[in-house]
Amino acid sequence: MSIPSGVNTSIILRLELDKELASFGNIATAISDAGGDIIAIDVVRTDKNTTVRDITINVYDNKHTELITAAIHTLAGVKVVHVSDQTFLLHLGGKIETSPKYPIKNRDDLSRVYTPGVAKVCMAIHEKPSLAHTLTIKRNTVAVVSDGTAVLGLGNIGPEAAMPVMEGKAMLFKQLAGVDAFPICLATHDTDEIVNIVKALSPTFGGINLEDISAPRCFEIEQRLIEELDIPVFHDDQHGTAVVLLAGLYNAVKLVNKRLEDCKVVLCGVGAAGTACTKMLMAAGVKNIIGVDRQGAITRDGVYDNPFWRWYAESTNPEQIRGSLSEVIEGADIFIGVSGPGLLKKEDVAKMAKDAIVFAMANPTPEILPEEAEPHVRVMATGRSDYPNQINNVLCFPGLFRGLLDCRASRVTENMKLAAAKAIASVVGEDELNEYYIIPSVFNQSVAEKVREAVIQAAYEDGVARRRREKVQASQ
Repeated sequence: MSIPSGVNTSIILRLELDKELASFGNIATAISDAGGDIIAIDVVRTDKNTTVRDITINVYDNKHTELITAAIHTLAGVKVVHVSDQTFLLHLGGKIETSPKYPIKNRDDLSRVYTPGVAKVCMAIHEKPSLAHTLTIKRNTVAVVSDGTAVLGLGNIGPEAAMPVMEGKAMLFKQLAGVDAFPICLATHDTDEIVNIVKALSPTFGGINLEDISAPRCFEIEQRLIEELDIPVFHDDQHGTAVVLLAGLYNAVKLVNKRLEDCKVVLCGVGAAGTACTKMLMAAGVKNIIGVDRQGAITRDGVYDNPFWRWYAESTNPEQIRGSLSEVIEGADIFIGVSGPGLLKKEDVAKMAKDAIVFAMANPTPEILPEEAEPHVRVMATGRSDYPNQINNVLCFPGLFRGLLDCRASRVTENMKLAAAKAIASVVGEDELNEYYIIPSVFNQSVAEKVREAVIQAAYEDGVARRRREKVQASQ
């Protein structure tokens, strides 16, 4: 067994060795035979009978770690005390922290940041509440709120287990757009309770980013908060996905010389993200969208308990096509997958129209792997970073919230989302556009700024910006 080239993931094995029974040579051989590459050995402690060592080893995935650990378990006199990797080490104590903007060096500083000087700032806000946007962290702070019921591909893992994801989101907000974000994971699944908690917290924040809340509750929670708060509320799993999807499609159809509004679109997975993607495509002018779920195509004569499916049935599938995914995909120009692994077969892709576009976005395993689809597809995108054309929400939410905060928008509008999609698409120049580059990299520094500018412009057009335009321009 050999490690694939370019791999730099490492683990640290803490081993307790019985000095009489254990041989380090046997340990090194076992690791090497399992494909591991030892890069460091550190003695942690030693006594008369045992020694404890940390062995740092290059590996390529979790299964490889398990293979190496299992091999060491078979050795006489060797006990595996602990296995850690770079990802776990990075999370020790959490990934974010707070820090003061100004140091407190003396009594005079203290009197200004706290009592008695702070009292006049408090009273100024009391007399004019809108000053909270200027004189507190509300100006630049977003709450990342989750109940842990729909985390990544992991499902309902609970609020504590969801925290690392929300911390990561906060890091991206800060690094990519300078937005201070704070993770808030709630120990309740009750819709009313979540709405009330977020409302009670809202004075602290300039915006609310809802994250990883299961459908259909996420629809009601978002809608009620939009109606009851005067700050923007954005469920990123729905709308961030939809914005970046549309950005990719703008460039994909340009590449294959088709008009988006003329395309037949088949969407698999009519949940939160699928519904938002459908609404986004309809706003962009697409008329022929067929939603498919486990029971097949959603049609007007179907009986659906979910009110959002009833909306879907009334609003899509104009020709009322019936059947399974394999049946309705025939002649489709675009496939969008927000469902599960392996649901789209290469035989299905072969039935699509010429110059087919496939966005298989299920994570971590897409509806069809690019290797399988390639013979029949002109443009392929996934949600993964190890393939070209990654549809990643991080292209949207940092710049979107940067714009919302800067112009002090009261809500997110459909026009803003369309503008954000066009802005993301515009980062890929005409001379750069090709089948393997329809969407910019998440590390492209210009994405957040272009999205910010587009969102601010749309906010003024829609009349939801509450800060004078000249002040926004002056702060750039």
